[in-house]
Amino acid sequence: MRRALFAITGLAASTAALVVLKGSPGTTQVAQNLPTAQPVNPTPQGVDPSADPAVGPTGAAPKPSGTAGAPSSSPKPTRTTARPSGTKTTAKAPSAPRTTTKAPQSTTRRVTGSEVKNEYGYVQVQIVVSGNKIVDAVTLQLPSGGESDIHSGDVRTMYNGSGGEVVQKQSANLNTVSGATETSNSYKQSLRAAIEQAF
Repeated sequence: MRRALFAITGLAASTAALVVLKGSPGTTQVAQNLPTAQPVNPTPQGVDPSADPAVGPTGAAPKPSGTAGAPSSSPKPTRTTARPSGTKTTAKAPSAPRTTTKAPQSTTRRVTGSEVKNEYGYVQVQIVVSGNKIVDAVTLQLPSGGESDIHSGDVRTMYNGSGGEVVQKQSANLNTVSGATETSNSYKQSLRAAIEQAF
C-alpha cells in the first residue's frame, strides 16, 4: 500500500515539474518579445531640466507663445509713388467752353452814294443801314437856286427820312417826283450806288 502511495505521489510530482519546466520557457520568450521601456524625454546626465529655458521642468519644450516669433500685425505700409521733380502730373478736367457776354457792337452804319451831276446841279444821297435794313436816308447835295429849290424840296420830302419812300421800299425803285424828273433820276442813281456798297 505504501508503495502504491509513493508511486502516485512521485508521478504527480514529476508531472507538476514537467508542467513548470514547459511553462517557464514560454514565459521567458514572451518577456523577451516585450519592448523595453524608453524614457519619454531623456536629459543628459548632470543637466538640470529646470535650468534650461527651452526645456521645462517636465522635460518638454514649452510651446511658443502667441506673440513670440509671430509676424507683427502692424498695418501694411502705404504705397507712395515718387514724382520726378519739376514735372506736374495733375490732370485737368476738360473745361466748359467760355461764353462771351460782351454786348454786340452796333451794326448801324452810314453809306454814301456817288455824286451825280445833272443840268441843274449835283445830287448825292447817304443812307443809314442797321443790320441788313435801311433805316434812314438823307441828301448831302441837291440843286439849288430858282425853281430848283422848290423841286429839290419836293424830292427831299418824298424820299428822305425814316418814314420816306427809301425806307418804305428798301430799294432804289422810287416813284418820280412830279416836276423834278432830272433831280429824281439823279437821286435814284446815287441811292443805287449806296445800296450796292452797303449790301
